[in-house]
Amino acid sequence: MNFTTLDYVVFAIYILGIIFLGLWVSRTKKGHERDSKDYFLAGKTLPWWAIGASLIAANISAEQFIGMSGSGFAIGLAIASYEWMAALTLIIVGKYFLPIFIEKGLYTIPEFIEKRFSTNLKTILAIFWVSLFIFVNLTSVLFLGGKAIDTIIGNGDGGLIFYSILGLAFIAAAYSLWGGLSAVAWTDIAQVVLLIFGGLITTFLALEYVTPEGGVIHGFSHILNVAGNKFHMILTKDNPEFYNLPGIAVLIGGMWVANLYYWGFNQYIIQRTLASKSIKQGQRGILFAAFLKLLIPILVVIPGIVAYVLFTQPEGTTIMPGVKEAFLKNGGGINYDKAYPWLIKTFVPVGFKGLVLAALTAAIVSSLASMLNSTSTIFTMDIYKPYLNKNATEKTLVRIGRIAAAAALVIAIVLAPLLGNIPQMFQYIQEYTGLVSPGILGVFLMGLFWKKTTNKGAIVGVVLSIFVAFVLKMPAIDLPWMDQMMYTLLITMVIIAGVSLTTSENVDDPKGIPLTAKMFKTDSVFNAGSYLLMIILAVLYTVFW
Repeated sequence: MNFTTLDYVVFAIYILGIIFLGLWVSRTKKGHERDSKDYFLAGKTLPWWAIGASLIAANISAEQFIGMSGSGFAIGLAIASYEWMAALTLIIVGKYFLPIFIEKGLYTIPEFIEKRFSTNLKTILAIFWVSLFIFVNLTSVLFLGGKAIDTIIGNGDGGLIFYSILGLAFIAAAYSLWGGLSAVAWTDIAQVVLLIFGGLITTFLALEYVTPEGGVIHGFSHILNVAGNKFHMILTKDNPEFYNLPGIAVLIGGMWVANLYYWGFNQYIIQRTLASKSIKQGQRGILFAAFLKLLIPILVVIPGIVAYVLFTQPEGTTIMPGVKEAFLKNGGGINYDKAYPWLIKTFVPVGFKGLVLAALTAAIVSSLASMLNSTSTIFTMDIYKPYLNKNATEKTLVRIGRIAAAAALVIAIVLAPLLGNIPQMFQYIQEYTGLVSPGILGVFLMGLFWKKTTNKGAIVGVVLSIFVAFVLKMPAIDLPWMDQMMYTLLITMVIIAGVSLTTSENVDDPKGIPLTAKMFKTDSVFNAGSYLLMIILAVLYTVFW
């Protein structure tokens, strides 16, 4: 079923609606001039429900809907560990990291590095993060989004990818460049409702049609029966995908490195919590996001498994003809990342197809807007203000923030089409981000929780961590990349401790953070919700072990 006029109308209504909403919620009161706190931290006015919704909207993008669904096709439910372990990670971030960040009154994560270590280290990491956001995050989201739209609206031959990239960039820029974090966070509430609703439509319809008998429950039972090997959370060594998700390491190993780095020290994620009304509102927002994370595999992984079942069923038994041809490209190889867009194109009916595409676009645009805002925040507050214009007015900072975001978007638009076809984009992004994330995580953990950590130890540790990561990646060592991350983190922390102890007088660093039990005290709502979440996770991993 192709796109119809009704689908285009529904999609156009979404685009105009989200741009209007973004501009409306970020309007300034008469006589008030927007300052840097308004633009970069939404005036520190966000309530818990806006924070939770915005965290998920910023996180869920083409990487999940397209990339993780493709990994669901290739690996199965095990890829859901990224989501379910992230829920537990969020609880840790809310209890142990956020109180320190709020107490320090931060705008950016590099700003914490300056307060705890030095301006030099802050600058190194600020430049790194701006580069990472532009050359990895923005470009990959734009490319995957363009690829999805090309498959859904076009014929999947790549003819619409560049135009789709331009369209996605325009939608994100139309409200985020003007309104800043206020526009991004408040529109995220509508975006997350739409992406969950649209995602559920695709999942339910795919399950409905996976067997000739029909029915969602029957469809789920069917994929459990014929693809039971796709419903194991912990992969064994004989599984061909073991090197992507190495068994128990997803629970006690390198998965923690990826999740703690992403949820605790990633500017475009943590920025929402820095904008909370209070520490209590920030922690409840994180708890809300953690529960929403439990739903994500239903939206993105199950459709990938359905696509796998359709692909592997013998000719004549599948309800849809030509399934295999839809996935076979480039000399007969399976393009896993076409799974989700193909399901939308095949199963979703007229009218709803425009709504589901709007949901997918909402996921992409909200992430783009978040990345743009965080890129401009770090550039403006950590590079421009201290080095280029120390006496910049608030009006100037806001203007530079907009220019920086626009420049980052232009660079990403140019580079995105060059990414080409990668079989599992989600896994690719995780693996190569993992070359640098362990070292940075090591610096933060030591800086937060060990007062003897010195600036010299942190700099030596973060620089050598990249060398360690490349050594552990050598084929002769033969380690799964998730194990590489864990060993890199541990070695980095040992290096930081060793340098700190041997280059100082073995006393607390003057910039060490004094920690008290009162700082980490959480209210009854956060505590009760955290215990409930952990019980649910224990049940899920027990059932799908």
